[in-house]
Amino acid sequence: MPLLQVLRPTLPILIGASIMLTLSMGLRQSLGIFMQPLTHDIGISISHFTLALAVQNLAWGFLQPVAGAMTVRYGFRPIMVVGALAYIAGLVLMTTAHGLVAIMIGAGVLIGLSLACTANAIAMSVSARAVPETVRSTVLGMVSAAGSLGALLSAPIGQMLNEGFGWRVGLAGFVILSVSMIPAALYAGRVDKIPLPKPAADDIGNATAATAAKTAFSNAAFVVMTCAYMVCGMQLVFLTTHLPSYLAICGLDPMLSAQTLGMIGGFNVLGSLFFGWAGQRWNKLALLGAIYILRSLALAWYFMLPATPGSTLLFGAIMGFLWMGVGPLVAGAVAEMFGLRWQAMIQGLAFMSHQVGSFLGAYGGGLIYDSLGSYTMAWRIGVALGLAGGIIQLAFALIRPAQPPLLKVA
Repeated sequence: MPLLQVLRPTLPILIGASIMLTLSMGLRQSLGIFMQPLTHDIGISISHFTLALAVQNLAWGFLQPVAGAMTVRYGFRPIMVVGALAYIAGLVLMTTAHGLVAIMIGAGVLIGLSLACTANAIAMSVSARAVPETVRSTVLGMVSAAGSLGALLSAPIGQMLNEGFGWRVGLAGFVILSVSMIPAALYAGRVDKIPLPKPAADDIGNATAATAAKTAFSNAAFVVMTCAYMVCGMQLVFLTTHLPSYLAICGLDPMLSAQTLGMIGGFNVLGSLFFGWAGQRWNKLALLGAIYILRSLALAWYFMLPATPGSTLLFGAIMGFLWMGVGPLVAGAVAEMFGLRWQAMIQGLAFMSHQVGSFLGAYGGGLIYDSLGSYTMAWRIGVALGLAGGIIQLAFALIRPAQPPLLKVA
């Protein structure tokens, strides 16, 4: 049966999830554009701004399993709508900020809370429930690809408004874009009307939240995936936060940072589609390890050479292809190992590790720069940890591949 025919009944849900994801991720990934003018204007340091983004990542990570568990009790729609409203409030607070406290609450706590309710784990869980298992990985790749368009849209808009009218107007443009998350969340929330497959008596779907979490952490494949996921977060958030500042230090055109983030967003589409397709055919955990290794090699290549517009855009294309492809692979692996009922919560538990890495990438990168006046030590640490995490993930996946059937609760 053609894929479009299979998906036609659930297209509004998938489109809503894609729009919600593209805005929540795209706007968040583009906040680094405003770092230099914002910090100079309101009198805070680079490390203060990156601390706010680090708080955002920690709030997102530690609230993600809570939001996932709440979807089981209350449904996806109310959780996603609350997240959309929190995103708008956070951006408004940033737009009107005159000191560190407003930035910390707006960019840190509120947007972090919103991402826990609207970003990858929730959007992927909505999409996984809406489609048959036979096309799940492919569809997750498609939704992730659609979600990747956010940076392609928001980064150039933010940079043009920032350069033409100032950072406050640029953030006000982001506020306007974020309002579209509300109707997107309402459409995606229609998934609550789709019943889950009836679980067998001993499936994890019948377990409590505590039992589901304990079962997940007793699974060796899940634990290795979760640990390697930390390196993923560290590398990606280091780039989205500090690449605009690094390019400014290198004396390159400020618009290049927006173009590079847009390039990342564009190639995210291709990478998400490819790894969604590949995850339907090959070992998802082995593919994750390969992504981490290739990313680390790309980081080493770029930062070892003098930055030029050409090398920067090529670097953005390579990293973009290897960026959001992680999303459908992690979501698909969790669904295979543990089923759909607790997918959002268990994926959130893995994501906590990712966000600890994000905290280190954002704040640690800022501390190293403030201390040494250079990003050299930061990228070297990112490359070394990325290679180690990728090799361990790949080796474990090939030696002890995860089994497709649902994990049984003892």
